[in-house]
Amino acid sequence: MTPSTASRGAAKRALLSLAIGSFGIGMTEFVVMGLLPDIAGDLLPALWIVSQEDALSQAGWLISLYALGVVIGAPTIAGFVARFPRHRVMIVLALALTLFNALTVVMPSFELVAASRLLAGLPHGAYFGIGALVAANVMGPGNRAKGVAFILTGLTVANVVGVPLGTALGQQWGWRTAFLVVTIVFALATLCIWLFVPKHAGDPGRTMRAELGVFRFPQVWFTLAVGAIGFGGFFAVYSYIAPLVTEVANTPEWVVPIVLVLMGVGMTAGNLVGGHLADLDLRRTLLLGLAAMTAVLAVLALLSFWLVTLCVFVVIVGFVSSVLSPTIQTRLMDVAGDNQSIAAALNHSALNIGNSLGAFLGGAVIAAGWGYVAPAWTGAALAAAGLLIALLSYRIEARTTARRVVARS
Repeated sequence: MTPSTASRGAAKRALLSLAIGSFGIGMTEFVVMGLLPDIAGDLLPALWIVSQEDALSQAGWLISLYALGVVIGAPTIAGFVARFPRHRVMIVLALALTLFNALTVVMPSFELVAASRLLAGLPHGAYFGIGALVAANVMGPGNRAKGVAFILTGLTVANVVGVPLGTALGQQWGWRTAFLVVTIVFALATLCIWLFVPKHAGDPGRTMRAELGVFRFPQVWFTLAVGAIGFGGFFAVYSYIAPLVTEVANTPEWVVPIVLVLMGVGMTAGNLVGGHLADLDLRRTLLLGLAAMTAVLAVLALLSFWLVTLCVFVVIVGFVSSVLSPTIQTRLMDVAGDNQSIAAALNHSALNIGNSLGAFLGGAVIAAGWGYVAPAWTGAALAAAGLLIALLSYRIEARTTARRVVARS
């Protein structure tokens, strides 16, 4: 499928099918955040009675284990499947997401649910990575970031609709209900991909060894570090948004889904704007986005005690984070040379290292007794560190380019 051979309608149906899957991924990844108290109380009842803070911190491992699954699965699966037809790969990945999320619905203990979350994370990065290549191909030159943003739209819309709905259903009917909905979404995505994503060749000449050559490029490591550390600031806050709303702003539990809707609105708008800005000026968008994330999280920490200001800055946090997402994805594809399949997937490894890191550090500062606002300060520090890494990356890149110019002359 190429921009010249795919009709406009066929391309839209293909991208929409892939976006349904990304909607499911957004829901399964983020719905845990809003239901963390419910999950902790159900799966860790003895610990919950003794210490809610410790139970929430341990339940946060489910977030970290899902992220670990993404980190493990993204490069290994994407490297292995690079030579296979991409439309078939997407069907298999969507089916795996269906089955592994179904396990979360039925597993009876915390340990088995934790294992199911690790498994559910494995196909995540490869799904987005291969899907991003299909989307970029459909959109054509000069619009690659917009193509990436389209696939990510399903994820951000999930934060407007799926995550708040899943949170509300989970609070009312039990947290497993949310994952039942997720399983149904992935089953629908599998069917739609099978019906509407046309044949899309892989690269028969690519091998796992060739794909792993991407790690020879220093700029790839810098970009992965920006995603893992800088974007970890967002997850430090998002992972513990429920206690921030109920304990810090002192509002009822039913307000949590509303705040999640606001976060999702910001993320959806930021994703669309981010794709456009990244196509215009990738470097400026990345640096200003990280600076804005640092500032916004610090202000959120100061003003989260009042519901109105909490809601306002939750929207802004969601917006800025989603401006960064397609920007980091496109930067990684730019510096990866011919290793596009694994590079597109590695972005999600990086972001989910950030997910795991943010959730872990946010839980650690809560467990240390620093309060539920502490994750926001932790997030601001991580975003600032990401900005410093990005500045160093561009500085080294400029020096390397200058040396090459001198050597050629």
